[in-house]
Amino acid sequence: MTKKIICTDKAPAPVGPYNQAIAASGELIFVSGQIALDPSTGEIIGADDVVQQTERVMTNLEAVLTAAGATFGDVVKTTVFLADINDFAVVNEVYAGYFDAESAPARACVEVSRLPKNVLVEVECIAVLN
Repeated sequence: MTKKIICTDKAPAPVGPYNQAIAASGELIFVSGQIALDPSTGEIIGADDVVQQTERVMTNLEAVLTAAGATFGDVVKTTVFLADINDFAVVNEVYAGYFDAESAPARACVEVSRLPKNVLVEVECIAVLN
């Protein structure tokens, strides 16, 4: 199996010992969880606004996918982490704008006790290149 590191300055740099994404065997793209960091400033977007944070998260995911040669249409699985499960409907509304309903990826959504930098939402994904 081949492994390629995916990195772009259009998404935030990792805040720990991990990469933005890994392409495995040239077909599978594993994108690390993205939070609402602005890659140009390193600042959190929408400190208490889950809609703004979700939009930034999806923008960051898109940047990493693009760097890997993929799009949201190539995503087969996502995991959404929420600081408050009561935000599920609002986050879902933003999230739905990025995926075609007929071909949307499989997904898990969980509430966690805390996220990096105390953000409200984090999303990771797996994509398959054809």
